[in-house]
Amino acid sequence: MRDTSPQVFLIAKPSIDWAEVGRYLESVGGTAWLDRVRDEEGPDGERLVEFMGRMCYRSWAPGLNPNVTRVREDSTAYLRNILRSAHGSVLEHANYSFVFADVSRVFTHELVRHRAGAAISQESLRYVRLTDLPFEHPGFVREDAELKAAADALLAQMESFQELVVERTGIAGDGVDFHTKKTVTSAARRYAPDGVATTIGWTVNIRAVRHVIAMRTDPGAEEEIRRVFDQVAQVLQRELPALLGDFVRDDDGTWRPEFSKV
Repeated sequence: MRDTSPQVFLIAKPSIDWAEVGRYLESVGGTAWLDRVRDEEGPDGERLVEFMGRMCYRSWAPGLNPNVTRVREDSTAYLRNILRSAHGSVLEHANYSFVFADVSRVFTHELVRHRAGAAISQESLRYVRLTDLPFEHPGFVREDAELKAAADALLAQMESFQELVVERTGIAGDGVDFHTKKTVTSAARRYAPDGVATTIGWTVNIRAVRHVIAMRTDPGAEEEIRRVFDQVAQVLQRELPALLGDFVRDDDGTWRPEFSKV
């Protein structure tokens, strides 16, 4: 058995083609907005949301839309108004890709329920043969020596079974075709616990992730998923201060949004 702990990696985020944005804005008379935001520091994810929001109302500058006589020129104030007015559809344009490593299949079974606004790819134990059982004990087990010893013995027996499967089927030998390896590997995973560590990729838009953060850091959520989304919330609040700045973190890791229905 190998002790593990969940890790969170932000591996991809929006990148705007400013030349194309400029070409569009020239055609509608909105270059004043582009000139302003180029002089400000801010992540492309927030700029993308602002762009889509302003496009909806043609609010690049006063007068472009006859119904708009004034516009918010401060990007942070503009985005906060987006949240306040629950114009959440424009948040769906900004997608962020995470890798959650060394998370249990208990975690992944819960994560995949959040598929609206998300894309999911998981390491497949049908194809990836287990050579050991990476695992994280729950806190109450780690704190009880008798429980910890019993759990370690159980995992050691499961791990030995995985080794025995390889030995008895010979799938590690030369010349074994991939179909046979896949068939045996797929069957052997049935003898691994739900707590075995795995890796999953999760791409999500900002509207969806705000909902998931609030749900999965709630005190009633499962302990591991709370810890992971505590990390996700910290990463994204640093990355997108204007779009997640309304969240407040309690000492127990609960994240509470000021604007809950965006």
